[in-house]
Amino acid sequence: MDTGMETGNTGNGGTRPLDGLRVIDVSSFLAGPFCSTQLAEFGAEVIKIELPKVGDALRRFGSITECGDSLPWLSECRNKKSVTLDLRKPEGADLLKELVRGADVLVENFQPGTLEKWGLGWEDLRAVNDRLIMVRISGYGQTGPYSGRPGFGRIGNAFGGLSFLAGYPDRPPVTPGSATIPDYMAGIYGALGALLALRARDLTGKGQVIDIGLYEPIFRILDELAPAFHMKGYVRERMGPGTVNVVPHSHYPTKDGRWIAIACTNDKIFARLAEAMGEPELAGPDRWGPLKNRERDRAAVDAHVGAWTARHTRDEALAVCEEFQVPCGAVYAIDEIFEDPQYKARQNIAFVKDERIGELAIPNVVPRLTETPGRIDSLGPPLGAHNDEVLRGLLGLSEERLAALAAAGVI
Repeated sequence: MDTGMETGNTGNGGTRPLDGLRVIDVSSFLAGPFCSTQLAEFGAEVIKIELPKVGDALRRFGSITECGDSLPWLSECRNKKSVTLDLRKPEGADLLKELVRGADVLVENFQPGTLEKWGLGWEDLRAVNDRLIMVRISGYGQTGPYSGRPGFGRIGNAFGGLSFLAGYPDRPPVTPGSATIPDYMAGIYGALGALLALRARDLTGKGQVIDIGLYEPIFRILDELAPAFHMKGYVRERMGPGTVNVVPHSHYPTKDGRWIAIACTNDKIFARLAEAMGEPELAGPDRWGPLKNRERDRAAVDAHVGAWTARHTRDEALAVCEEFQVPCGAVYAIDEIFEDPQYKARQNIAFVKDERIGELAIPNVVPRLTETPGRIDSLGPPLGAHNDEVLRGLLGLSEERLAALAAAGVI
């Protein structure tokens, strides 16, 4: 495929804002690893701890490549060093504590109580390094009656209130785009929490815990759901592609079998859409100009707009909306994203070369910093690829000790 895209923010060189920061990642699957990956993109040294011979479950989740690791692993564990260590064994726990002595952040997403059982809880680790920042991501958080329950992204979507809103009112709730949304959201909040705690440490000299339940970032982003229920007892139901409080604000068909998104968030924008459709009278005070009238006739408004878009190809409808400054966009599939000039201009897709699989396209770094940007140095590493560098080079273990640890299954 000729993408016309460059490799984007990849390669070596240049100062990054987290240069000199050391992160120990003992998490697995997605939420914790995504948290530490964001720190790694901006310069942190991330040492990923994995179970010997087994590795992170993310290595086997999704499409498996010829190198034996999955596409999610290669993409979402970029820029990390892989070290094998069995934390269930006392020697493994002791080695982790040695790593923690020189670390700034530790990321974990075990069920609450697991690390404590191994002698690696917060009190154990802060005794080794009281400047440590510990990011703890779990299904329901470290406290509360549900804290001991296991949790995955799908549960976070459901318990957080998002799944109930996804789909049509006369059908069962559906997956809201992806079951992994809470994992990514928790990872983002985990990275934000780590940065906030690092700033606080500059002021106090002390580390602290960041405690996140997978459902909490989902609940945090649900617009006015909570205050609307508290004030009015309003329970929002599924609305298909529509949106509460505004209309037209949905997905509309085009005559070439595609879809566009149109978002009229106020009366002025609807008036521009009415002009674009060649029917300015629709925005009159006795028609659909006031929002209350459009909400009253929501189905008719959406049907009318959909009938207009259906008379045009997607590109024609987009061009007219753009001409009249009506917010609109194509409803893209991934193949269309690869061909879009905006994605190319912004280098949103990075093409990273790896000796194991050749070139791989992955989402590029976000956010974009003008002076100290993040970058992608490498894809997710082979299991234990950095054992020697970290255990011998950083901790000073001898060849004999490493051999003994390997024989005992600790590394």
